[in-house]
Amino acid sequence: MKLNFNLPLNSTSFGQTSVMILRTLFDEIKSNKYNDNDFSVSPLGQTDLRTQDLPQDFVLWLNRKIELFTENHDRRTPTFKLWHLNGGLDSVSEKQTLLSFYELDEPTRSEINAVKNNKTLFSSSFSIENFASKGASSSFLHLGFDDYNFKKTNKNYFGNERITFNLCGKFEKRKHHNKIIKAWIKKYGNNPRYSLQCAVYNPFLNEEQNQQILNHAVEGNKPFNVNFFPMMNENSVYNDYLNSADIIIGMSGGEGFGLPEFQSVAIGKHAVLLKAHAYEDWATDEMVTWVKPSGKIPVYDGMFFQPNQPYNQGNIYDFDEEDFITACEEAISKAEKNKVNEKGLELQTIFSKEKFLDNVLSLLA
Repeated sequence: MKLNFNLPLNSTSFGQTSVMILRTLFDEIKSNKYNDNDFSVSPLGQTDLRTQDLPQDFVLWLNRKIELFTENHDRRTPTFKLWHLNGGLDSVSEKQTLLSFYELDEPTRSEINAVKNNKTLFSSSFSIENFASKGASSSFLHLGFDDYNFKKTNKNYFGNERITFNLCGKFEKRKHHNKIIKAWIKKYGNNPRYSLQCAVYNPFLNEEQNQQILNHAVEGNKPFNVNFFPMMNENSVYNDYLNSADIIIGMSGGEGFGLPEFQSVAIGKHAVLLKAHAYEDWATDEMVTWVKPSGKIPVYDGMFFQPNQPYNQGNIYDFDEEDFITACEEAISKAEKNKVNEKGLELQTIFSKEKFLDNVLSLLA
């Protein structure tokens, strides 16, 4: 079956997933599982692969596949596209399958129309249920673990017995970063037994805006055991960051999947997660410490989410701070007993990148 991949090749979560798909396809072609002549690639937006450590033979293959698209593409060739619902109607093919991440709970008419006019896949059953309630059907596709870029390093990063928490994702209200940091500081601030590392730099804001946000989060008085990191421009650096912690915090009010949390648990980190949305599609009671949502609040933040727009409308899950700290205490106990989350490591096999690619191609068949 001839197939084109219409993918963003950049440093975002979309881009990371896209490159994993293509690298896995390249490896499977080399092992003769798939026919090289069946595939082409059309990049979405500007290509920027600087975060990736890519083999030269893969880069040459990718460039050849992009050339093949521009020279020979026929709109009758089916296309697999990874993109936002905003832009999901744009297509290089008459037959498009769209994989998208949806984070909220009130699909708009524009979003519903995009789902209806594609064979649409979501990596969250919560998203599927929300669109089904509006008469728009879609299918589930679980993402795979990217063992090209993320792996257990077995390094001793700090040389002491302190418990380190990680917080990830670009800083925004939807992910509850401000609330998490304040609650953590109230309980653990300036306690040398614990530390909080935050990789929450938002590249869509300038340096001054990022600094203002972080100053507000610590109320102008940053404890010595809370650290904020700049943008990490290499996956190898980010892999070290994920490995350096004992516990990953994932209290986002709405996620289409939650890649940093998934990758962290898969390399054996303990986790404090909100029991909601896409987290429930891959995390289990044996793998993580859950926090039950306390309700919902509007997502609107005056910056990334604005009311009365054709896309991204609705609510996110909220949580009680005391419940969050109780879960942190439980996760600390787990980490003190065993630094490695053995059940979490199973995610690498259960959701391998090879199974992910096979599922992509089977859904297109």
